[in-house]
Formats: sequence, C-alpha cells, structure tokens
Amino acid sequence: MATGRKYRIIWLVLAVPIALLLLAVPAGSVYYAAAGGKACIRCHELEPAYHLWTASSHRSVQCKECHGSIFSTDVGFHLNNVRQLWRHLRGQVPERLLVQQRDISRGMNERCGKCHQQEFASWAAGPHHATYERIFLNSDHNTKRLLNDQCLLCHGMYFERSIRELVQPLTRQGPWHLATASVQPSEASIPCLACHEVHRPGTPLGLLPIASEANPPAAPPSPAAFYDRREQVHFRTELLPLPAMFDGTRPVSVSPDTRQGICYQCHAPDFTFQAGSGDDRTCVGVHEGLSCQACHGGHELNARASCASCHPRLSNCGLEVERMDTTFKSSASRHNIHFVKCADCHASGVPVRTKRPASLQRK
Repeated sequence: MATGRKYRIIWLVLAVPIALLLLAVPAGSVYYAAAGGKACIRCHELEPAYHLWTASSHRSVQCKECHGSIFSTDVGFHLNNVRQLWRHLRGQVPERLLVQQRDISRGMNERCGKCHQQEFASWAAGPHHATYERIFLNSDHNTKRLLNDQCLLCHGMYFERSIRELVQPLTRQGPWHLATASVQPSEASIPCLACHEVHRPGTPLGLLPIASEANPPAAPPSPAAFYDRREQVHFRTELLPLPAMFDGTRPVSVSPDTRQGICYQCHAPDFTFQAGSGDDRTCVGVHEGLSCQACHGGHELNARASCASCHPRLSNCGLEVERMDTTFKSSASRHNIHFVKCADCHASGVPVRTKRPASLQRK
C-alpha cells in the first residue's frame, strides 16, 4: 500500500510540470496574440524592428502572421527560437536582427502571397521567379562565364556565405551542383524581399482617405526598396540613382521614373555606360525615354500588351506594329525592341509618313 502511494506521488510530481509545460503552449500563444507586437519587445533587440513595424503599412498585421507563432509546425522554426533565446540570456545579442536565408527558405514568399495573392501569382509566373537551379546550374551560362560572388548581388542576396559554399565546382567544366542543403534547387533565387521592405513606413490601404472629385487620390509612395547584400539594408527607390547613359558619344534620354532604380541594380550597363552594354535594357531609338514599367508589368514583367497601350494598330509606315521585324514578334529577330531605330530597317532613309484610314486615326 505504501509502495503504491509512493508511485502515485512520483507520477504526480512528474505530471505537474508536464501539464504546466503543455498548458504554457496555448497560454503563450494567447498572451502574444493579445499583446500584439508589444510582447516581442520584451527582448530589447527587437525594439527597433517593432517601432518600424508600428509606422509601416503592415502595422495591422500581427507579427505571428509573418514570423510564425508557437503553433507553427516547422520544427526548425522552434529550434531557431530556442537558439535565439539562449543567445539572449547569455548576452550574445547581435547589433542588428537580419532576415536570413533560412527565413526565406521557410516559406517567407508564401506568407507574402497569403495577402498579396494577385502579386504573388504574377511574380510566380514571371522571370523573377527563377530558381537556384535555373540560375546557378545553367550549363549554357556556366561554360561561358565563371560564377563569382557578384552573382549573389542579384540572385540569392540573402545567402550569407560565398558563392563557393553555394555552388561547386567553380569551373567552366562542371557538372555543377548546389553545395549546401540550406537551399533547395527549386527555391526562388529572387524572393519578394529582394525588392520590398516589409517594415517600410506607410499607411495601410484601409486607412487612406476616401478619394473624391474634390479630394483626388494622391499617388502613394512606391512600396519597392532594393535589398543591398553588401550593406544588408533596403534602399528605397527614391534613393537609388539612375545612371547617365550614352549611345556612342550621344547622351541618352532616360526616363525619370524612380522605380527604375531597382531595375538598374541588376540590369546595369558595364563600365562604359553604353546603352545595351552589360545587362542593360535602356531604350534608345524609337522607344528612347520610356520607363521600364511603361511596357513591363511590375511583377510578371509581361510586355505582350505594351504595344497596344501606346500605338494604334498601324505604324507610321502603314505596317502593323506587332508584326514588324522586332524581338516583340520573335526573340530570333536581330532588331531588339529596346534598341530598334527607324534606320535599322530603312537604310536608304525613312519613307514619307502614309495617311492612315480615318477609322485607325487617334481620337
């Protein structure tokens, strides 16, 4: 009898802390949900991020929606939190808290897509959804150009280590493979956070004043901001410079659209600043002065409707614009739509403009 009582006491002693531990899971979730972001700043290293969030356009979105909660099923998420807590208790606090590759790999893009469904679908269908496999294991590229750390400035900017620790071998012979398990071949190499800053100051859409004839809507600031891998910080579009471009010795008229500052971070000319050099796409010729986003959608970059948005069906030559010999019609054309000039097709001189039928003239 005494032995049975002894075992019951032992089981009770063991059961109480286990029960308290299990009850702490929902209790902790309820506490953080009720306290909102203020619970996060119990750790003082999170305070700067909290204050940025309270002034951002995402301030109505709870921290757990983007950063996960105690109910997250990702074991790695909880282990990382334990590591962070241990470092905090030991005083090993980083100067700045940064988004890392493992955060991106654990579904950060998909969490953006929960709210921004249309933008996410457009991005997923466009070229900026290029995977690590497509970019870094591309034999056509790798046999011509040697991979180096500069590649990470535009592709994989959240990967904290060097290109040598991402891809092997660093030769032109191959075959190439990803040298780390922290990045999957099918993972997008240009995540949402490459061009967007979540904690950027702004006003939630639901809090903007209702537009009227007397109070027309003001153009909101661009939500875009480029993440600089070297500085480990986002730069807003208005802070990004637009380069002075040249066509030979002639200065090229570049659109003042500040959103292009992000495009130029990756699609940049080489040291000559000649239009079309390096990976540049600055328009010269008949399209000079147009902004990138005059033709390309912001996320999917589709430009198939770009001609129709500016041109009538027939050109000044009396030809259908979309059927002219340019890369708009066929990627095999030698007339790149960004650089095509009238003289490229009219070597003997531009013909006299033909009169359009009245039904095709602009209103």
